[in-house]
Amino acid sequence: MTPGNIALLIIAVAVLLLVLFIGLFLVRLTRTLGVITRDVDIIAREADEILANANVLLTDVNDKMAAIDPVVQAAADLGTSVSELNNATHHLTNKVKGTASNKNVANVASAFGVVNNLRKHRKRTVTK
Repeated sequence: MTPGNIALLIIAVAVLLLVLFIGLFLVRLTRTLGVITRDVDIIAREADEILANANVLLTDVNDKMAAIDPVVQAAADLGTSVSELNNATHHLTNKVKGTASNKNVANVASAFGVVNNLRKHRKRTVTK
C-alpha cells in the first residue's frame, strides 16, 4: 500500500463516520420534532377549547351587564337628585338665616342647621 492509498482509506473512513453521525443526528432530530408536533397539536386543541369557553363567558358577562345598566343609571340619577335636594336645602337655610327679621325663624333655621350637622356627624360615625 502506498501512502496515497492509506490517505484515501483514512479519508473514506472519516467520511463514513461523518455520514453515520449525521444520520444518527437526523434520526434523533426527527423523533424530537415528532414529539414537539404532537405536543403542539394537543396545546392547540386545548387553546381552542379555552377560547370557546372564554367567548361563552364573555357573552354571559355582557348580557348580565346589559341587565344591570338600568339599575346603575337609576342609582346615578338618585344620587344626582339627592345632591340637588341637599343643595336646595342649604340654599333655603342660608336664605332663611339671612332674611329672617323674626328671631324665632332665625332660631328655627339655626336649629335645622344643627340637626343637619348632627345627622351628617352620625352618618360619618356609622360608616366608619
